[in-house]
Amino acid sequence: MLATSLTCKFLFSPYDILFLLTILAPRTAFVSFFKLAVTYAVCDYFSEEQKRILQDIEYQTSAAYKRLKSQAMGTDTKRDAAVLQLCAELFDPDAITLQVKIIKYLQEQTDAEIAFLLLNDKDNNDLFCQVVGDTILQEEVRIACWGSNSTLLQNENENTTFGAALKRKEPISEKDIPNNKIKELEKLLNISIQTFLCVPVISKADESLIALVCVVNKAEESRFGPDDVHCIIHYDLTKLLREIMQEARNLTHAERCSVFLIDTETEELVAKVFDGITTNNSEPQSEIRFPRSHGIAGHVATKGELLNIRDAYSHPLFYRVIDENTGFRTRNILCFPIKDEKGCVIGVAQLCNKKTGPCFTSFDEAIASAFAVYCCISISHCLMYQKLEVSQQRNQLANELMIFHMQVSPEEARQLSTETVNFNEMVPNFDKFIYAPRWMPEAETCKAVVAMFEDLGFLTKWRIRNDTLIRFILMVKKGYRNPPYHNWIHAFSVAHFAYVMAKNARLHEYLDDLEIFALFVSCLCHDIDHRGTNNSFQVASQSVLAALYSSEGSVMERHHFAQSMCILNTEGCNIFENLPSKEYTRVLDLMRDIILATDLAHHLRILNDIENMVTEGYDKKSVKHHKWLLCLLMTACDLSDQTKCWEVTKHIAGLIYQEFFSQGDLEKALGHKPIEMMDRERAKIPDQQISFLDNIALPVFRVLARMFKECDVCEAAVVANRCRWEVICKVLQDRGRMTIDDVLALEFDSNEELIGLAK
Repeated sequence: MLATSLTCKFLFSPYDILFLLTILAPRTAFVSFFKLAVTYAVCDYFSEEQKRILQDIEYQTSAAYKRLKSQAMGTDTKRDAAVLQLCAELFDPDAITLQVKIIKYLQEQTDAEIAFLLLNDKDNNDLFCQVVGDTILQEEVRIACWGSNSTLLQNENENTTFGAALKRKEPISEKDIPNNKIKELEKLLNISIQTFLCVPVISKADESLIALVCVVNKAEESRFGPDDVHCIIHYDLTKLLREIMQEARNLTHAERCSVFLIDTETEELVAKVFDGITTNNSEPQSEIRFPRSHGIAGHVATKGELLNIRDAYSHPLFYRVIDENTGFRTRNILCFPIKDEKGCVIGVAQLCNKKTGPCFTSFDEAIASAFAVYCCISISHCLMYQKLEVSQQRNQLANELMIFHMQVSPEEARQLSTETVNFNEMVPNFDKFIYAPRWMPEAETCKAVVAMFEDLGFLTKWRIRNDTLIRFILMVKKGYRNPPYHNWIHAFSVAHFAYVMAKNARLHEYLDDLEIFALFVSCLCHDIDHRGTNNSFQVASQSVLAALYSSEGSVMERHHFAQSMCILNTEGCNIFENLPSKEYTRVLDLMRDIILATDLAHHLRILNDIENMVTEGYDKKSVKHHKWLLCLLMTACDLSDQTKCWEVTKHIAGLIYQEFFSQGDLEKALGHKPIEMMDRERAKIPDQQISFLDNIALPVFRVLARMFKECDVCEAAVVANRCRWEVICKVLQDRGRMTIDDVLALEFDSNEELIGLAK
């Protein structure tokens, strides 16, 4: 009856009315607008104002209906429920499980028999597939791109291949691929193809290809169409927010619309796309942020209730800063919350300046309430794809490290397992602070690490299999690249200092066995896959690492920990495999905290706490004291080269400045000005070394010596090396600037007199 009445005036069929209702919102959210529409439709008398409003509603509803229907949003609440259910299930940490769930969803929404993802591996110039339909492949299938031996993928001029999808980033179907190439794909993936749709997924950051999404064999022998393309490609959050804003403006005749999402970590409202500032996809992405509790949007976000304000500037909650920043004049506002399926506010939409009236009406409020549910479903759906994109970035980095760098041959493992050596007997002072591990030949270092594990009792205490330990050590060694300083020899030296501390400094009186174990393993792993550049460079160069970790801080340190976990998760390499569940979880947490502590910014933040802990006395029952001590020990191990003889310290300075100058050259190539210590033309090496020792190294070893009397020798060595750098500084004042080679050529005789000066 009601649907028929609506049809008389709106010219929609009952099916269309049902379609529109289920698209925009559940009945409970749309009921007020529905009742108003029905009242107008069956009423015998209309005033001129009512007729105008009814015509306006008819026009906007019709436009929204056509637009939504053309975008293939679901035709009933089952699709909405499916999206919400999928979002709730996307909690998996690994990319393959996420692929399985998303592939299942795509198959259901496109009525495809099979779906799969061809992920782009830029480094190897090929595509790889890990999941086909509901089947996880035993070995990933790789398809080489153009310029290789593959006939499946050729150059962009051959538009009868995947070239169009890869180069021009356009969807293709089975009509665009010759039969012989379809046969090749069938054979490669063990599937039968009748109908086929391939849609490229593009990164919003740099317009590069992330993956090809492929669906195969549409149900009932029909073909894939534009609706299926939209279902696959509609994932970019910024683009989606623009569509939501445009839709909201059209529905309510608003001049401007902005959508704010809640950043739960910072408790801020974030407008990634602010109407009137960012207008198209080609412009740089900018954000407006303000505290969640500020202004009208903040009030709606906090209370979760719609707010309709007739005069913005007279309202006490109006936040004028945004108007001041944008130059826009706000007259009236309709602000409404966007809630998830649990009723939690995830964002706020704010409409400004009604164009066809003095203020927003009750009809606008009803439309906004219904539209908010559509916003929630769309945003949740979009974030799902962003989560997949991040997961694939992690997978790409893991593949780069594990496949390219870290092949451990059986012969290597067998050779190391048969060469056990007692280094304390063969190498004088190996377990003493005065020993310089950097002078050990690299070929002997892995055997030395095995010996240290055995000497500290880790193999017996934690039931580590000898073959597992050997594979773990070899994998860690291969995980290091070969920059001048941050390489495997550095990791070995850092781990050796932890070993010497455990042997000489009574660590067992302060830490438990698992903490000492975690410290030693963390020292070995703490710089895995270091690229010879620091965190600032990763962010400035917009690297993949920065994309993954910059929001969390400590970019490189988080990457080092992630790669350590990759090694531990590699078959036959998990030295923690026999730990009880509770200890297993704890040792991974300890490793994360210890490796993150190698960020000197983190060290400087907690240095006062560490000094107070030493002054007031170490409390073995305090969890904080245990954590601070582990951080102090890790930093001391990382800086332990400064506690060795002058020859070692001088050598280390040369390696560090090679890395610094290399990064400085890269920064110059990017158009940036490097800081002085990284600029080979401006660096004052002795001055900077003294500054480093005064501000970083000496405070660490002074605190360490106060806590462990055995470490007095370490503090004394740092002080002695500082004195030598000071002598060199005075020489440079007299002789002028010297190169790093000139500095490193300087020697001191037995009377601490400087020798080796060029005439």
